Amino acid sequence: MAEKTIRIGTRDSELALWQAHTVEKQLNTLGYKTQIVAVKSQGDLLLDKPLYELGITGIFTKTLDIAMINGQVDIAVHSMKDVPTALPIGIVQAAVLERANPNDILVHKGALDFLDQNGIIATGSLRRQAQWLHKYPNHQVVDLRGNVNTRMQKLHDNEWNGAVFAAAGLERIQLLPENFIDLNWMVPAPAQGAMVIVAMQNDTFSRDAVSELNDIETEICTYIERQFLKTLEGGCTAPIGAFAKYNETEDTIAFHGVLLSIDGKQKLEIEKIVPIEEWKKLGFHLAQEILNNGGIALMQQIKNDLKK
Repeated sequence: MAEKTIRIGTRDSELALWQAHTVEKQLNTLGYKTQIVAVKSQGDLLLDKPLYELGITGIFTKTLDIAMINGQVDIAVHSMKDVPTALPIGIVQAAVLERANPNDILVHKGALDFLDQNGIIATGSLRRQAQWLHKYPNHQVVDLRGNVNTRMQKLHDNEWNGAVFAAAGLERIQLLPENFIDLNWMVPAPAQGAMVIVAMQNDTFSRDAVSELNDIETEICTYIERQFLKTLEGGCTAPIGAFAKYNETEDTIAFHGVLLSIDGKQKLEIEKIVPIEEWKKLGFHLAQEILNNGGIALMQQIKNDLKK
């Protein structure tokens, strides 16, 4: 085996470093040499503006893309739900790791009686906001961003009733508190709970090494979810949820997708179970179905609402 050291680019948040170290361990086990390179992201620095107002998709991945294109790092590890559906020219998806818990959870402060009354819930995600308001229309949703640790601290410091997090992120860095509830009614973000490794297209050494970490089932399911997202709107600003699950005994894929208005009042939903052979175009076809059943008008309304 060639002696090249694979430089793993990562953001310097605790969760991002956890992800990078996880990939490092797996590559080391296979006999590869690695080095972790932490790069600061603009997304972590701009905490005073909601992400969708910055008019940019993939703000957390952009810094690492540039570092890779400039030859400072060989591969980058991301939470797949943060990665734009279209990768920069020259960069390719090299592996998707086995998915962790895909669900959203509500971290709350003590009693849950606010669920039946007026509550204040924090999240920086339009998808979570819209689904929450759809279920709890009398609640108020406030913006919450920053890395997981920052968001947890802000929840602690404010008079909110709770905040919505991805279960996987809190589980990975052992930040899951006792007082949480599983939001199994909330459709997760496309590829939530999955980690993706990207590399330069012309770097066959790193790509071959990383390909050994790929989990085919997760790769297929996240591909379907991201195709659904891309077909609906091509960026990551609309309230869209998508989850695909493979059933081994039946050899089928079960899919659940939603598109909501920002205020949560309108909800378009699709659920299907199809044979595994149909996976390649599944996300596309199901998104077309949503678009043809009111989705085109709803996407236009969302775009108009975001301009206000």
